Amino acid sequence: MTRLLLMEGNTADKRARAAELGVRSSSEIYALAILAHFPDFDLDVVNAADADWAIPGGRSFADYDGFVVTGSSLHAYDKEFAVTNQIAILRDAAEAGLPVFGSCWGLQIAVMAAGGQVEYNPRGREVGFARKIVRTAAGADHPMFAGKGAVFDAPCIHYDEVTRLPDNATLLASNAHSVVQAAVVPVGRSEVWAVQYHPEFDIAQLVQLYTLYADDMIAQGFFSDRAALDAYVKVLTGLAAAPQDAGLAWQLGVDEDITDDSRRRAEILNWIKAFVPGV
Repeated sequence: MTRLLLMEGNTADKRARAAELGVRSSSEIYALAILAHFPDFDLDVVNAADADWAIPGGRSFADYDGFVVTGSSLHAYDKEFAVTNQIAILRDAAEAGLPVFGSCWGLQIAVMAAGGQVEYNPRGREVGFARKIVRTAAGADHPMFAGKGAVFDAPCIHYDEVTRLPDNATLLASNAHSVVQAAVVPVGRSEVWAVQYHPEFDIAQLVQLYTLYADDMIAQGFFSDRAALDAYVKVLTGLAAAPQDAGLAWQLGVDEDITDDSRRRAEILNWIKAFVPGV
């Protein structure tokens, strides 16, 4: 049986607050995305931001075929335990030879683990859709992007960004908001395929984000007022229910990059196909 270990990036209090609001945890979102395509996989979650963290079932890294780093609201440059422990666990997984995939937080802590740098982005939050992500020369024929266009959009939410890749890393994609949108980052005996955006998100997750951060979205000028935000969320909710609706997609300025599950999740699926035995 294929078994993957997912590292949940958020602390227990953040997970509890999200649950109260009906918002899925980072690891739940990832599990749904992977199981939609590989329903026979066995997925475990390690809550690595918690002081009492443990790999489920008394297992070790040797019991897994791959390691996935999910999202987080933490900052990779902070020195608190919830951050440094996740960096250490990622290093341990890589030293054990596990293939690693990470999105957003996963990219950022992989870069920190390998000696790069992450900082607050002075352009502010990139949220909803990361637009016009362009593959570099190194990314043009990289297997991570099989099935993607040379330029594409992707779901996203982040304040921080990678400002310096480790010397041995390879930049695979960029856009106007963040130079590092995708990279391969060698760590230990492995390498991390990682992206700054969230290929694991579905459209319903974006609805949750706009609802959860409604006040911030208005205060930061993404919407003029609550009525404008609600109107946008109504269209987004409609597209989540009917992703084939071309009119709703047009109103949001998106296409199959967002509405097609396999294309949106291609980076994750390609990593699984490249590194997970028997797939």
